[in-house]
Amino acid sequence: MTDTDLGWMDAVTLAELVRNGQVSPLELVDAAIARIERDDPSVNAVVIRRFEQARAEASGELPDGPFRGVPILLKDDQQLSAGDPSHAGCRAVKAAGFVADHDGVVVRHLREAGFVILGRTNVPELCSWPSTEPLAYGPTRNPWDLERTAGGSSGGSAAAVAAGMVPLATGSDGGGSVRLPAAMCGIVGTKPSRGRVSAGPDLGQAWGGLSTSGVLSRNIRDAAALLDVIAGPEPGDPYAPFGPGGPFSLQVGADPGHLRVGVVERPTTGDWHSTEPADAVRRVADLLAGAGHEVTADGPDALRDTSFGAFSRVIVAAAVAAELSNWELRIGRSIDDDELEDVNRWYRSWARTLTGADYVAAEAALHTYARRLLTWWQEDGFDLLVLPVFSGVVPPLGWFELPSAGGSWPGVFNFLGQFNVSGQPALSVPAYWDADGLPVGVQLVAGPGREDILFRVGRQLEDAIGWDQHHPPTAA
Repeated sequence: MTDTDLGWMDAVTLAELVRNGQVSPLELVDAAIARIERDDPSVNAVVIRRFEQARAEASGELPDGPFRGVPILLKDDQQLSAGDPSHAGCRAVKAAGFVADHDGVVVRHLREAGFVILGRTNVPELCSWPSTEPLAYGPTRNPWDLERTAGGSSGGSAAAVAAGMVPLATGSDGGGSVRLPAAMCGIVGTKPSRGRVSAGPDLGQAWGGLSTSGVLSRNIRDAAALLDVIAGPEPGDPYAPFGPGGPFSLQVGADPGHLRVGVVERPTTGDWHSTEPADAVRRVADLLAGAGHEVTADGPDALRDTSFGAFSRVIVAAAVAAELSNWELRIGRSIDDDELEDVNRWYRSWARTLTGADYVAAEAALHTYARRLLTWWQEDGFDLLVLPVFSGVVPPLGWFELPSAGGSWPGVFNFLGQFNVSGQPALSVPAYWDADGLPVGVQLVAGPGREDILFRVGRQLEDAIGWDQHHPPTAA
C-alpha cells in the first residue's frame, strides 16, 4: 500500500490494519507525514509540526487503545498538547514562542486511545473569524480550489482531512466553526451537544457555553468513533448532556426508524447568494422521504428571529478579551492593539465598554431564545431539521470583511449560531457539488443529546450519496 492508498482509508480501517499486523504505527505515521510534506505546501493546513516526536511515539509503546497508531491533527485552539507550541493564530503568541506544559482533556483522551498527533492546524486569529486567513501563518486554501477559502475557524483541520493528509482532525464550533469548513471542504463536520465533550482542565465552558470541541472526518463512522473517544464529563464541568451517551459507533448503520423531518430550503432572513444550497437541501429531503421518513416543509419559528446574534456577540467579545488576558499571562507580556487583527482589536475594544450587567442580560436573552427554538423538537414533535449550512457557494479567499466595514458576508450564515445557543448536536454533510465541482454542505440538527439520530440518518445519506468517494482534484 502506498501512502496515497493509506491516505484515503478511514481511521477505523487503519486501526484494523494495525491490530491485524498488516501495517505498523510507524508506517502509518510515515505515510501521513509524506502526504503532508507533499501536499501541504499548496494548502497550508498544518502550521505546527511535531513529526519527529510522532515518529518516536509510533516506534515506542503506544497505549493499546482502539486507534493505536492512527495519525491525527489538532486544531490549534484550546486543545493544548504538552510540550508542543500553540499559538491560536496570534502573531504575538507565535513571536513569544509559547509551548504548552499540559494536555487538555480532549488530547488526553486521544493519547489514551492510541492516536499519534502529527501537529496542529491553521486557524484564524483566536478562532473568531469565518475564514482561515491569519496574518500569523497565511491563508489555508481549499483543496477543491486553491483560490477559495477553506472556511473557519476549523479551516486547517477541514482542509487537511479533505486533502487526505489524515483521516481525522479535531475542531471546535462556537458559531459554525466545524460545520462551515466541513461544508466548504466537502467532508463531515460534527458539532456535539453542549457538555458532551469536556473543555477541561483550563475551561469550564468556552465562549459562555456557545463553543464545543468537535470532529472533522470524511465519513460518519469515523465521526461517531472519534466522538466516543473524546466524549465524557470531567469533575467540575458545568454541563451534562441530555440523551443517550453512546457508544455512538453502534448507531452507525442502525435503523433510525420512522422520523418526522422538517425542511427549510432557504433563509427566512438575510441574504441569498446562490441556488445551490437549496438544491442540496432538496436532494437530502428527497432521499430521506425515499427512505420512508415523514418529510415536510417546516422549521422552528425562532429561525426568523436574528436578535440572538447581537447577544451572542456580547458573549464572544467578552470571551475574546478574556482569552487575550490569559495569553498575556502565559507569555508574560501585554499584547498591543497593533499586534491584533481588526476583528479581535474591535472585540477587545468593545468588551471594555461592556459591564457585568450587559453580559448577564445577554446570557439571559440567549437562554430565552434557546427555549423558544427547542419547542419545535420538544413540543411540535419533530426529530430532525434539514437546512443549509451557508447561503452560497464557497467564496474566494479575501471575501470576508468586518461587518462594521461594510463587508459582504453578514446575513449569509443564517443557520449556524442558533444551535450553539441551544446546545443541540448538528452535523454538516457534503450532499451536493455545484457546476464548478465545489462541495455544498447540508446541515442536520437533532434535539438535545440526540447524536444517535444524526449518526443513523447520516449513514443513510452517506450510503445514498457516496460522498466519501469524492476527492479534491488538488489532492494526490
